[in-house]
Amino acid sequence: MRRAQLIERFPGLAEGHFRFTSPDDHSYNCCAFAVYETWRCWDPQPFANLYWPEGAPRVPTLAAYVAAYGTRGFLPATTADLEFGLEKIAIYVGTDGVVSHVARQLDSGIWTSKLGPREDIEHELAGLEGSRWGSVQAVLARARPRQTELAF
Repeated sequence: MRRAQLIERFPGLAEGHFRFTSPDDHSYNCCAFAVYETWRCWDPQPFANLYWPEGAPRVPTLAAYVAAYGTRGFLPATTADLEFGLEKIAIYVGTDGVVSHVARQLDSGIWTSKLGPREDIEHELAGLEGSRWGSVQAVLARARPRQTELAF
C-alpha cells in the first residue's frame, strides 16, 4: 500500500512518526504480530478456522482478547506510556464493540502494527484511531524478558 493511500485511510498517521517496516505478508496478522508470532494468524471467530489461545472465549470482544493475551502473560496496564521492564500491546475496538486491531510498543516507545495481510508499520498509538478501527480501549503489559548482556 502506498503511503498516501494509508494516510487517506488513517489520517492520524500524517500527524506523527510513521514508516513502513516490512513488505506484504499473508502468513500472520496484527493479533499474532503483537506477540511475535509471525508464522500464523490469530482469530477468535470459530468459522475462521485459525489459531486462538486455548481457554479464551472465541468471540471478537475486548474481554476475549484480554483473556487470549493473558495466556501470554499480559495483564491490564494503567498507561500506554513507555515503562522500563515492560512490553505493551494496545487493543483497538470499533464503535460496534468488536476488536479491530492490536499494536505492540517498541523499545523506543513508538508502536508497531501489522496491517492485515499488508505491511508492518511503525506509528504513534493514536495514528490508527478513527472511524476505520475505532480507538484504543485497552493496554496490556507483561514483564519484558531479561536479555543477556554482551561482554566486549
